[in-house]
Formats: sequence, C-alpha cells, structure tokens
Amino acid sequence: MIPRYSRPDMVAIWAPETKFRIWFEIEAHACDAQAELGVIPKENAEAVWKADGVEFDVARIDEIEAVTKHDVIAFLTHLAEIVGSDEARFVHQGMTSSDVLDTTFNIQLVRAADILIADLEGLLAALKRRAFEHKETVRIGRSHGIHAEPTTMGLTFARFYAEMNRNLERMKTARQEVATGALSGAVGTFANIDPRVEEHVCAKLGLAPEPISTQVIPRDRHAAFFATLGVVASSIENLATEVRHMQRTEVLEAEEFFSAGQKGSSAMPHKRNPVLTENLTGLARLVRMAVIPAMENVALWHERDISHSSVERNIGPDATVTLDFALARLTSVVDKLVIYPEHMLRNMNQYKGLVMSQRVLLALTQKGASREDAYTLVQRNAMKVWEEGRDFQTELEGDADVTAILTKEEIAEKFDLGYHTKHVDTIFRRVFGES
Repeated sequence: MIPRYSRPDMVAIWAPETKFRIWFEIEAHACDAQAELGVIPKENAEAVWKADGVEFDVARIDEIEAVTKHDVIAFLTHLAEIVGSDEARFVHQGMTSSDVLDTTFNIQLVRAADILIADLEGLLAALKRRAFEHKETVRIGRSHGIHAEPTTMGLTFARFYAEMNRNLERMKTARQEVATGALSGAVGTFANIDPRVEEHVCAKLGLAPEPISTQVIPRDRHAAFFATLGVVASSIENLATEVRHMQRTEVLEAEEFFSAGQKGSSAMPHKRNPVLTENLTGLARLVRMAVIPAMENVALWHERDISHSSVERNIGPDATVTLDFALARLTSVVDKLVIYPEHMLRNMNQYKGLVMSQRVLLALTQKGASREDAYTLVQRNAMKVWEEGRDFQTELEGDADVTAILTKEEIAEKFDLGYHTKHVDTIFRRVFGES
C-alpha cells in the first residue's frame, strides 16, 4: 500500500527484512530439531545460529535470485555465505519451499491480526465512550432516509459498538484459524522430514501444526481470514456512511472535527467536507477487493500449484496495511466527532409531531378502531403535515373522527418524547453489560 495509507508497525510485518528473519528462524529451529533427532550433527545446527542478529542483505538476495529465479534458494545461498557453506549444508533438510513460505505467511498474518485486534479494541473504547456520553441525546431515527421515530445518538453509537465487537470476535477466530505451520516436505507426506520437526518449529513460533498440508497449507484458512477483513471493512463503511449522512448541510447532526487552518475546498472557502469518512469508504472497497481472489485461491491443482502465490504477495500486505490504517482513522473520527444535539431536535421537530404517528395509530386500535380505519385517520392528518406544514397534534385534535375515539388528553399523551427512550438502559445493558 502507498505510504499515504500506511502505518509503520503493519508495514514492518511485510518488509523483506522481516520476511527473511522469519525464514531464518524457521530454518534454524528446524536444524535444532533435526539435531535432537540425530539426523544432522549438533554443531551444524549450532552454526546456523551464527546468523542470528545478522542483518540479511536484501540486495544480495535479490542479486542471487536474478540468477537462480528462486527466492528461497537465493536466501539459502546467502545464509550459507554468512554461516559457511560446510556448516550450512544441512539447512532445509527434507523441506520444500512451501514449508518456509506458507509458515512465514501465516506468521505474518497472525502478527497482522494482533495489530488489527488491538485496533478494534481501540475503536470499541471510543464508541463506548461516545455512546454513554450521548445515551440520552435524542435524534430522529430514519428508514429509507426518511424520518421514522425518535432514537438516541447513544443508541447509534451502541449499535456500531455491537457490530465492531462482533468483528473483534471474528478477527480473533480468523487469527486462530490461520495460526498454523507446515514443515511436511514435498507433497506433505513427511517422507524426508520427521513430523516432530514440524511440531518443534511450530511450538517455537507460536503456531499449531497443520493437521494435513499436502505441499501447502490449505487455502480455505486464508479465504476465511481475508473474508473477515472484508466484513470488518464493510462495517467501517457502514459507520462512515452514517457520519457522511449526518454531516450533510441540511442534516448537520454531526460532523468530522475541522481543525484550525484546515481547508475544505480549493474553490469554496466555506466548505467543511466529510473527507475522512469518504476516504474510509474508498479504503473499505480496497480491502474487500482481496476477498474474491482469496476465495479463488482455495482450489489448487492436486497437492499444490503456485496460482495462489502472486495473489497473496499482493493481498497480504495491501489488505492488512489498508485495514489497519482505516481502523485507526475511524477511531480518530469517532473520538473527535462533533455532535449537534440542538440540530437533532430541530430536525426531529421539522414536521411538527409527525414522527408520533405510530403511537396514535396504536392508541386508536386499542380503543376499538380497526387497524385499517385507524391507519386512514392517522394518515389523512399526517399528509396535511407533509403537504401543508401543519401541526400533527393540532390536526388530530381537530379531527372529529379521531376525537370520537380519543380524548384530547389521550392524544397529547402520545406526543411524550420520553416514551421512545424508556428502554435505552435495557439496550445498553445488553450491549455493554452491567457497567
């Protein structure tokens, strides 16, 4: 991913220096296990660790690969240059390139998942804080973009909290599923390497041995991982879209923080645009772009082919780097989001009590009117509010057919705003627990 949308800790996971360090650790731990089993001399295994702490020369490895046309062989050649060709002659004993590449890829995905989990936890903290801050801040709920019934801004934050909390659990599951390693040799039969080598290396690197790996780790694991990233990205877009709608000039119930000196438009000095959440919408598309290729990687020929390789070299860094950046940006947006309670009330009252129509409908049916008749009575008065700007309560009180069923006091009671917020505490306990 380009630097503009990257953060250093996630980028470092995919740096060539990190990759080669992991390759080295896999090979060195494998040598230790081989030595313990008596397959190779212990002194050769110990000699490999001379490269521990040495900075591998990426340019030199690239130079070798230009000749060998094989990245793992190029690395092993460079490793032998460091530790000595005789000392390194047992490195990669019984292994195949996929043992190194696949195990490394999963380690990188696990490390990326750890960052993304921390990102989600930070976002959840911001959402929870804002939810409690605006627990009783009333705003109009909308369906189809049209005024529906009152809700609160706290409930808006709470529902995004619940969604992101589900994403946190999905991310933890995805991490666990992809945290496997394989050192099973060509076609995965362990013909030339003892399964105990795989167990040793995986234990050292915090992975579980892949139960059956053919020559590669099964790609359904990776498909599930990238699908999870796609779901998280969609949730980011969901929240970002809500902010963008709230920031529209004719709504303006909330807006992104606009800092001193910030400029919204090169042409129009008055503009304060939702650029961060628009950016998040775009970044979510990029993350989801990785999902279908990851799913298509599941179907490989026989015990392996490399059709998945070029895909993963791209989507691994791009999707995780982008999602890390997006989560951090969204956390900042939520944390600094400017809320306008007075605008929320203004919007809700724009159509003079219209949003209480369901309460009146239910009251009429409870007093004996059929639902069809009650709906007709309420709707004909509601249309006067829409079309003529009249006051809904006043129209109801002046409708003889309505007042034949409900008293004016009963009508007035249906316009109590507190009716719509009486279960906010219950919902908050469901979302946040008893805290």
